[in-house]
Amino acid sequence: MIKVVSVLQRKPGMSVEDFQAYWLNKHAPIVSRLPGLRRYVQSHTLLSGYRKAQPAADGIAELWFDDTQALRALKDSPELAAVLADEPNFVDTSRFIQVHTEEHVIKDGPIPANGVKNIEFVTKKAGMPLADFQRHWRVTHGPLGASIKTVTRYVQSHTRSTAYGRGADPALDGFALTWFENTDAMRESARTQEYADTRDDEENFLTIPLEFIITREHVIVS
Repeated sequence: MIKVVSVLQRKPGMSVEDFQAYWLNKHAPIVSRLPGLRRYVQSHTLLSGYRKAQPAADGIAELWFDDTQALRALKDSPELAAVLADEPNFVDTSRFIQVHTEEHVIKDGPIPANGVKNIEFVTKKAGMPLADFQRHWRVTHGPLGASIKTVTRYVQSHTRSTAYGRGADPALDGFALTWFENTDAMRESARTQEYADTRDDEENFLTIPLEFIITREHVIVS
């Protein structure tokens, strides 16, 4: 299974509320018609995240497909053309980032019905071989993050190795996704030793600090 992750910034001059409404109500039905689409989730940055400054992104879209063959089949489809034609209506396409990833479920717990989802944009430590980075993230760092009790679910989305070695590295090396019952549970996690241990390990394999957004997800296709 391949997960295509798109990092979205809203169109200049568009309010956050209008962006979220358009994305959910107008754009989602167009994306949902993509042939071979197995699952589709939008994660909208919480409005509270805009109080002090512009967050790292206005949200991410996650689209699951069976394999590379399914992605190739989209290339010349009218459904994909419709998606691309609609994006400038609400997205700043000059800042659009898309990454093909493979998921690793680190903590296979429930997604809270009205919970929040923290999304960290991951970049590996400079000079670190990709295989070493991905192994450390999954095998060493993963259990540390999973040990945080208020984390209900934890998924790592690793950028596919096929994205490297083409003259330019991908914009991101992956995404760390963690779910919590609410923002209070997130704050509580930051006061634990497990959280401190997790953060202390980041300098061993990541470029820090990490950019992140706190979101609420909308499952469009399940």
